[in-house]
Amino acid sequence: MSVAVCLLLYGFAVVVLAPRLLRRLSTEGAAPRIAVAAWLAAMASTVLAWTVTLAIIIIDLVTHRISLFPARFMDSCLLHLHDAAVGDYGGHMQTGLFVLSGFATLAVLVLAVRLGTTLLRSRRTTLEHARMARLAGRHHPGLNAVVLEVDHPAAYCVAGKPHTIVVSRGVLAALEDHHLDAVLSHERAHLDGRHHLLLTLTRGLATVLPRVELFTLGASEVARLLEMLADDVAARIHGREAVLQALLTLSTLPTPPATAEAALLPRVRRLSAPENPPRLHTRIAVTAITLSAVFIPVAAIVTAGIGLQVCAV
Repeated sequence: MSVAVCLLLYGFAVVVLAPRLLRRLSTEGAAPRIAVAAWLAAMASTVLAWTVTLAIIIIDLVTHRISLFPARFMDSCLLHLHDAAVGDYGGHMQTGLFVLSGFATLAVLVLAVRLGTTLLRSRRTTLEHARMARLAGRHHPGLNAVVLEVDHPAAYCVAGKPHTIVVSRGVLAALEDHHLDAVLSHERAHLDGRHHLLLTLTRGLATVLPRVELFTLGASEVARLLEMLADDVAARIHGREAVLQALLTLSTLPTPPATAEAALLPRVRRLSAPENPPRLHTRIAVTAITLSAVFIPVAAIVTAGIGLQVCAV
């Protein structure tokens, strides 16, 4: 097979197989950092594989050549595609092929523009939210956070210039000091880890490709795993019990904050369980998926660049 065919099939295989497999391996958050890397690698490698596939085919059609490969290495399907492009099968076939290629290119450009627009809109909204929170609340130097004088419980972070952690008077009244410190450490972990960038990217892909489960499920799973990562950071500073009690207290309020409701059951179960290192086979499986998702398309693209065959006929 040609590199283009390999990458195309690889992308479809990841879209079909990766969501259920990755969700099964990351449900309990045994290794959240590796699981996040696996989801991101699967999504990025799929986009990369499909983009390069289209680029290879378009270049072949426009330049009326197959590629740098010797003809004997090429897949017969791509050979027929080339013959149709140069008009060996008639003008109608040639015109139809170029029209199809044009539509495919246009579709990719539209998706790219939509993704860029979505990311820019999300950034503007986030910056405006941070600015309005600082205007509406008062800075509490002891907490290094903005306090909103409202009874409705709220505790969250907003990326901005500067980054802002927001808590409401309702949360201050509900939590004891060490529980509040755990909540603030959780939010700082989000900002220090730049989790907002990962969430913006994954949610942007899910918005642009709402029918592709890899991106829609991946966005929600990455968000859930990032909450667990922030829990781990806060637990290392204040202890698992403090984080757990803060989460349970917020969740039992009449109107709990959205951050406390996000993936609540797995987070509570995970913090309640004895602190055991993740099983070796889980780490190996998730790491293998991550490395494969990165290596396969990159290896194919590098091989295409140096003119070697990557898939046997």
